[in-house]
Amino acid sequence: MIYLLYLYYLIQGLVNRMADLNKSMGLGTVFCLASGAMISSGLFVLPGLAHAQAGPAVVFSYFLAGCLAATGMLSLAEIITAMPKAGGDYFYITRTLGPAAGAVSGLLTWFSLTLKSAFALVGIMAFAPSGLSIPPLPIGMVLGVIFIFINLTGAQKTGTLQIILVTLLLGLLLIYALLGSNQVHPKYFQPFLPQGWSAVFSTAGMVFVAYGGLLNIASVAEEVKNPGRTIPLGMILSLMVITLTYTVVVFITTGVLPAQALDNSLTPISDGARALFGEWGYWTIGAAAMLAFISTANAGLLSASRYLLALSRDRLVPQMLGKVTSKGAPVNAILLTGAFMIASLFLKLDALVQAASTVMLLAYFLANACLIVLRESGLLNYRPSFRAPGYPWVQIIGMAGFGLLILEMGYQAILISLALVAGGLLFYWFYGRVKAARESAIHHLLERVTSQQMVKGELETELRDILKERDQHCQDTFDRLTRQGIILDIKEATKPEALFTLLGKELAVHHLFNQETAANLLASREEKGSTVLLQGVAISDIPHPDPDQIVLLAARLEPGVVLQKNQEQTRAFFLIVLGKNKTNEYLQALAALAQITHHFDFMPNWLAGRDSDRLRDVLLLGPRRRLCEV
Repeated sequence: MIYLLYLYYLIQGLVNRMADLNKSMGLGTVFCLASGAMISSGLFVLPGLAHAQAGPAVVFSYFLAGCLAATGMLSLAEIITAMPKAGGDYFYITRTLGPAAGAVSGLLTWFSLTLKSAFALVGIMAFAPSGLSIPPLPIGMVLGVIFIFINLTGAQKTGTLQIILVTLLLGLLLIYALLGSNQVHPKYFQPFLPQGWSAVFSTAGMVFVAYGGLLNIASVAEEVKNPGRTIPLGMILSLMVITLTYTVVVFITTGVLPAQALDNSLTPISDGARALFGEWGYWTIGAAAMLAFISTANAGLLSASRYLLALSRDRLVPQMLGKVTSKGAPVNAILLTGAFMIASLFLKLDALVQAASTVMLLAYFLANACLIVLRESGLLNYRPSFRAPGYPWVQIIGMAGFGLLILEMGYQAILISLALVAGGLLFYWFYGRVKAARESAIHHLLERVTSQQMVKGELETELRDILKERDQHCQDTFDRLTRQGIILDIKEATKPEALFTLLGKELAVHHLFNQETAANLLASREEKGSTVLLQGVAISDIPHPDPDQIVLLAARLEPGVVLQKNQEQTRAFFLIVLGKNKTNEYLQALAALAQITHHFDFMPNWLAGRDSDRLRDVLLLGPRRRLCEV
């Protein structure tokens, strides 16, 4: 029946035309996508190998790896809520550190996630009943093709399958933990540290691959509904639940199996279930492992294909990989990723497993580094919906911890990873470098430090467009007035008369008045007093010669102008030129300006804007309620 269901999804989803990615993922899908990618070989295979290295203290190794993952997860959650786009860490690394770093990171993460999906297929092959007449390899290949078809139906169908799989998986593990909790033998925890603390840390590096599923959320962020809330909450809940699950399940398994039975076992949790419940327990947990491997293969293929999608959008890989179906599935990226996943079944994967773990550690390291660069770059349009707590100490501690674990992985994994990085750089140098050039946050940071002009505002514009898509704001009267309005950065006027002369000249340029008439109207209006919204902000209005026209003028005044006695210097001056039939639009503009300018970060952002385009962004992206027609 399930194969018929897969076929139905396939028929419904395979439509060969271009379309945008659908925002179909809610909190449940985000939680299950991350959790399903984490509960896999990291739990059902690695504990036996890890116990052989660290002894009973392997429980602490899993917990330590989860705590370090939390530092990267918090940084990742903040960055993704500011840039919820397909491609995950590739996308934000490119926008932060530049296209070379982003391209290498994207290709390596695609490689790592795809390889992890292949590992899951290997796990399925290992758990396949030995009595089957079909060899394990064809089973893995057929399953790989099935997962390709499922992913071609789009993220919503994939997410639904993910929710079902993860719910069943967590339920079985909960039963295992509850029934096994009263059968733990304390003697199996002696000695607790047979190899010392250094073995605990090196083992934490080995099992860190078990927490790589959080990267899956970064890669599908563009398909998440209400990403500002859903992504941080889903990631935090997932990491908490999975860290607790790992710690408890590994603790119970360590307590029910003697060291000679647990060390180097490739089915440690199933062996623990056999010790507790007999053969039925072994096969029940074996079924849970199969669910885990299916979930990981499904989620990994879904996430890895989105990296190729993002790379193609930036022309760092062939653009044909960016084609998506009407259901939002990047068809060519999925086909290539699936083909590589199936091909990996023929390879010897031991050394590549270590390399994949190192790549994931590097990805978390870069997440912390990118957050620091973004926070310190002074980008006005970097506006995450979630702010990572403990900045910058959490990020610094996390980077130090990830660096330590990378070193503990051993020279072989490091050499392989360096070779993969070199390969990514070569690909970028000979293909991507000539296709794409991009402004990044590191340029903004260097400009801020050196006071040398290095950017043109391209990144600020892209971030503004991302925020508009993220927040899904309707476009109201004030948005239209701001987009079409006159934005000035006035540095030479220190007195009202000089200001009015400059404004009059600008209004004359836009053919609203002649310069003298405009200056006289402004002076006459100012004698009646500007409307002061708060300290440093004032608004004025003059009549428009056309009764059906309204124009907004906004000016930043440096060092500021004192418009009235006993008032502080005005740094933000707004002028509305309105016809007599535009009273409603005038009132809407006043309400919008009041909300925007009263926000705590308006004045710092207004003063920090590098040019008129950034000043316009401050107004367009300012927090307020919009009055839009339904």
